[in-house]
Amino acid sequence: MTLDKKSRMGGSVAVSNGIIIGIWTELEPPRASIEYSNRTQVINLKGATLLPGFIDTHNHLLMYSQFRKQVNCSTPLNQNIEDIQARLLSMAKQTEKVNWILGFGYDDTLLKEQRHPTRAELDAVVPEHPVFIRHVSAHFGVVNSAALKMAGIDETVLDPPGGHLGKDSSGRLNGILYELPAMNLVETKIPAPSVDSLVSLLCEGSKDYLEKGITTNTDAGVGLNMGMVELEAHLQAMAERKNPLRMQLMIMHNLLREGNDLGKYTASELNKEIIEKSYGRARLDSAKLFQDGSIQGLTAALRQPYHCKPSISGELIHEQNEFNEEILDLNKRGFRITTHGNGDRAIASILDAYEFALKKNPRVNHRYRIEHLQTVTKYDLERMIKLGVAGSFFINHVYYWGDRHKKMFLGPERANVMNPLRDALQNNLLFTLHSDCPVTPISPLFSVWAAVNRITMGGDVLGPEQRIDVESALRSMTIWGAELNFDEKNTGSIEIGKRADFVILSENPMKVDPLEIKDIPVLATIVDGQVVYQKMEFNMLNLSR
Repeated sequence: MTLDKKSRMGGSVAVSNGIIIGIWTELEPPRASIEYSNRTQVINLKGATLLPGFIDTHNHLLMYSQFRKQVNCSTPLNQNIEDIQARLLSMAKQTEKVNWILGFGYDDTLLKEQRHPTRAELDAVVPEHPVFIRHVSAHFGVVNSAALKMAGIDETVLDPPGGHLGKDSSGRLNGILYELPAMNLVETKIPAPSVDSLVSLLCEGSKDYLEKGITTNTDAGVGLNMGMVELEAHLQAMAERKNPLRMQLMIMHNLLREGNDLGKYTASELNKEIIEKSYGRARLDSAKLFQDGSIQGLTAALRQPYHCKPSISGELIHEQNEFNEEILDLNKRGFRITTHGNGDRAIASILDAYEFALKKNPRVNHRYRIEHLQTVTKYDLERMIKLGVAGSFFINHVYYWGDRHKKMFLGPERANVMNPLRDALQNNLLFTLHSDCPVTPISPLFSVWAAVNRITMGGDVLGPEQRIDVESALRSMTIWGAELNFDEKNTGSIEIGKRADFVILSENPMKVDPLEIKDIPVLATIVDGQVVYQKMEFNMLNLSR
């Protein structure tokens, strides 16, 4: 499947030095068209399907790679807070008391108690180690008393702008940290791993991505938790070929502010340095900002209040005038800008800032981005088109949280039109789908399945009128991703002159039952014409000669 503009199907393809040099309708290239030698490798797919390699335009590879080694606090693995306590205690018994205990993935709305764990509950099982566990959304966390002490936080602490610290009924800190600014009060005190250890983690984490057929990947927040060491780790992993993926790097905006590490860089200067240090394997994607939080945490900024909490509608992270000026500064320095926006009020604020900057300093073909877009309205989509703004939808939310959005957070009406892909398609919006891994598991085929079916975890179809066709969903994970990356001339489709980045699937997603798309096995992944992942059973078929 070429997924080119004419949706042509090919019978065979030839590659030389990592570049596609021929495509034929015949099942084998005409002998006169190819110069064979004893180094020529021929792979007979024997009924399998070749597609352009998948492009996931928003996830957190480094964060995922770290989480793989932390305490798994997720549900259904953990049914209640007691289960999480047991896992933390088990890790503490294996860890020196001076070292932090880190965990990830708890979901307050799935736990039996229907709430966040507290500082007291963490203290009860691990009183001496500092403990920090992250919510599944990565927008909240819980710490114990030892962690608060290590971070220098006491009862006199003031809430940081854009976040707050939870308190119990007596007004004392309960250990719950709401949103990134509050979490950063503690995260900055956690000793950063060495660059070499992070590179090792990236090496292991990238293997999971390759197994899902991803060839180009975007880390959507480099510097989010540990600052510049994250950028250094990415570049070293690429330079040493420990991470075989092509990488797009969104750099956190605070690193780009005056007085900080990258405060004097223009976009072209930073991109040049990234390309040079990664030996051409990574590129600058954009400057990354946040303008609201998480719907399931009631911190996404909505125009109308939450269904379950009529007194709450969420908060914007940045005051509008300051937000406008920061976007303008990044605009003038040549950065493409990407901003997290879940709630429709946040999306409107982001568009206001983009419009402000583009009026002050017009740019063509800027492809500014808004991420997640879960409650974007038709009006917002029309503004995005007018301003030339692209989007990336967190479609996996429909499955993982759709039932709770309908019953608790948004109510039936808004939940049915969340992630409105059909509206986006009809408006000719440039958009992609993404996993936001580790918030949800990495899998382009799952995202395609979610876009085509819109089935929730409970088995309901959420907003059937917003489903899209299979080919459009595949394009959103391939050629549209390449276009969003300003790389459509090189990747995203199978065409002569483009890079030989492929995924081999056991079935054609266009021909199977749409309900089965997420379960299609990935047989192999190819980057630059080199096999970087091969399923064991596929290897046993001896398809190469």
